[in-house]
Amino acid sequence: MLRGLWKLTWLEIKIFLREPLGAIGTIGIPVLMFVVLGRMFGPDAAIDSSRVPLFVTYDLPVFTGILILLNAVLSLVTIISIYREGGILRRLRATPLRPYTILSAQVIVKLILNVITISLMVMAGRRYYPIYADVRVANFVVALAFATMSILSIGFLIASIVPSARFAQPIGALILYPMLGVSGLFFSIEALPPIVRFVARALPLTYAVSLLRGIWNGHTWLSHATDVAALVTIFAICTALSAKVFRWE
Repeated sequence: MLRGLWKLTWLEIKIFLREPLGAIGTIGIPVLMFVVLGRMFGPDAAIDSSRVPLFVTYDLPVFTGILILLNAVLSLVTIISIYREGGILRRLRATPLRPYTILSAQVIVKLILNVITISLMVMAGRRYYPIYADVRVANFVVALAFATMSILSIGFLIASIVPSARFAQPIGALILYPMLGVSGLFFSIEALPPIVRFVARALPLTYAVSLLRGIWNGHTWLSHATDVAALVTIFAICTALSAKVFRWE
């Protein structure tokens, strides 16, 4: 089983890298964003961080991490939908590989690409953002991978219900991106109206943002136990629902 999983994962990585636009969007753009903003604000950050916008000094890495996460989920939704519509899922299911092996390969590919992207981003950040020199990179990478796993379960659920590959990414974006606006990244959740605040606290990206922001700023995992528990619960619920409604053809 592990051998089949590795072979399928490697095949999926090669298929992904054959599409330059996909690789540029997933890996290149987040890193480029860091380099460009680093050149703009890096010298000021080294001299006096108070001269740099708060979003750049504290939340840009979290914002970039969330974009990496969302790109992974939307890519998963699109690929699964294309594979289903093209009959590839049906043919894969007819092989000796078990269904969970086939789907696990997709998850592993997204996690590998996320780790590569965030590692390159942090390397660029270390050069252009001296203020971040003491960040615990490993903890942040693990937190991003953990949040990605949770939100990918939503991607499987979306992929299960979209009518066709043509609508997969637009529907996925319509569901996921509005969550970002009330996730607490751009303004405090406490400043939201009560109803919107209630909705925000029910959305998975709120807990992903809180966890990534805390880990980036040096907090312990234990201090974000609520965020971890919420993301685990979301993963469990969406995985259970996906198992019931996922369509192979």
